[in-house]
Amino acid sequence: MAQAWTLTNRPKGLPEPSDFALVEQPSARLEEGEVRVANRWLSVDPYMRGRMNDVKSYVPPFELGQPMQGHALGEVVESRVDSVPVGTMVSHMAGWRDEAVLPGDQVQALPPIDVAPQAFLGQLGMPGMTGYFGLLTVAEARPGDTVFVSAAAGAVGSTVVQLAKAKGMTVIGSAGGAEKCAWVREIGADAVVDYKSGRPIVEALGEAAPKGIDVYFDNVGGDHLDAALAHARLRARFAICGMIEVYNEAKPTSLRHLAQMIGKRIRMQGFIVSDYLDRAGEFYADMGDLVKNGALQRQETVFEGIDATPRAFLSLFSGGNTGKMLIKL
Repeated sequence: MAQAWTLTNRPKGLPEPSDFALVEQPSARLEEGEVRVANRWLSVDPYMRGRMNDVKSYVPPFELGQPMQGHALGEVVESRVDSVPVGTMVSHMAGWRDEAVLPGDQVQALPPIDVAPQAFLGQLGMPGMTGYFGLLTVAEARPGDTVFVSAAAGAVGSTVVQLAKAKGMTVIGSAGGAEKCAWVREIGADAVVDYKSGRPIVEALGEAAPKGIDVYFDNVGGDHLDAALAHARLRARFAICGMIEVYNEAKPTSLRHLAQMIGKRIRMQGFIVSDYLDRAGEFYADMGDLVKNGALQRQETVFEGIDATPRAFLSLFSGGNTGKMLIKL
């Protein structure tokens, strides 16, 4: 029988394992226009924490007692859709489960790019698309810019680091611990700030970028955002992608250097990747070329089995991943 993870409680602070329950799902009969997908890979991402709260946001909250959702890849094992035959590898949003029955228009066949399928949950999927449009469209980054990237060892941040280098920019990444910092340098960063070193980020960034930064790609908020404001150059552009520092605790970002926005004419813009889905073809064409040319590396942190899904998700908030966090079924 199929299995799916459900949310049993609205977490307060960091979720607990008891906030989740793995339940059996009776196998649904396939109707005309539907496909049955055997999931092979599941994605867990920090934004999912917001969906556990019963608040209005850009995506609806998870319903208590109902299968949770998230990006997933799987193989079509039964189909009543001529355009999606059995054997097709597809991406969809019915994750946190091992089997999904979906309308044919809610699955997307993987693009014909020669990479391992799970790359379409990371560098060539939602995280990669987030980094691509956040850097190049929202922040309008261009050759010669100095770019600061927080959470640079994560799925989005590591893509931004490599894209910026491939497009002729100087890149400063932030990561936690010697091992992650070494990897961020390996993928091309010109300098790395270790936020776990005990040194204030504002001080470390000032040393790494003595002439300031033109672009900040924010995945963290908090002290990282403060440091970026302190060292912004004239007409710097900030792409605000995420603020993982405050997802489990409703504490305000201090913004102690916010007044810099006036004199430096800083532009700060939040964005959601779904704003750019109509430009997916542009993303796949450019990223596909970078993959073929060897300009992009990727790393994955893989947990095995459906049982491990909440554990993998919770590890995101303790820095337990390098690159994309995935569950292999």
